[in-house]
Amino acid sequence: MTGITINRTKFSGKGKDVNVFVARPDGIENAPAVIIVQEWWGLNPHIEDVAQRFAREGFIAVAPDLYDGVTTKDAKEASNLMGKLKTEKGLEYLQIALNQLRSMKDVMTVGVTGFCMGGTFALLLPCHVKLEAAAPFYGDVPVDTSIIANLSCPLLFIGGDQDQWITVEKMKRLETALKQYGKEGEVRIYQGADHAFFNDTRPEVYNKSDANDAWMRVIDFFNKHLKKSQQAKTG
Repeated sequence: MTGITINRTKFSGKGKDVNVFVARPDGIENAPAVIIVQEWWGLNPHIEDVAQRFAREGFIAVAPDLYDGVTTKDAKEASNLMGKLKTEKGLEYLQIALNQLRSMKDVMTVGVTGFCMGGTFALLLPCHVKLEAAAPFYGDVPVDTSIIANLSCPLLFIGGDQDQWITVEKMKRLETALKQYGKEGEVRIYQGADHAFFNDTRPEVYNKSDANDAWMRVIDFFNKHLKKSQQAKTG
């Protein structure tokens, strides 16, 4: 674990400003980056905490604010906010963050992760732009999986078999599409785990053992596909 520095700033592009939370490891000259995409609650303290965890593991972590400053703890309002967020806007904000990271001299590889709504975007983003790795947590799977033909990087998809939204059927559909289009990827389904089982601020669904295991797997995944590639490019 390493020391970190955090700040809240704006990334600009395409005539727009995107609020971002940034956590950086201290004393590291070159580091891979991870974009963290929020749940439907917004860019709240939990997502900022996840970004800090990534920074302590040696990644430059950036969490873009897809709701432009709005957060909520109310599920009905969260559903409304998510419903109002157009996919095009979310992807545009994420691409602005990605372009900013690509422009940094100390960043050569970029991955993406996200949770719930953010998991959906973490699956879609590498189907639209080039990334080095993607690790969505219980994001939605398109009915038309032909978009997976455009997947630009290795994928680690995390889900739970008790999830009533991102069902096993959906995850199996993704697994089939990965094989169909010859893409490198794994769909890991935790037995007995509910939707949002990684969120330790929600005791009604949080599963500590599965969350810890998923975290270790994602860190290993990003170490393999981001850090080694970063070292190869700087070596």
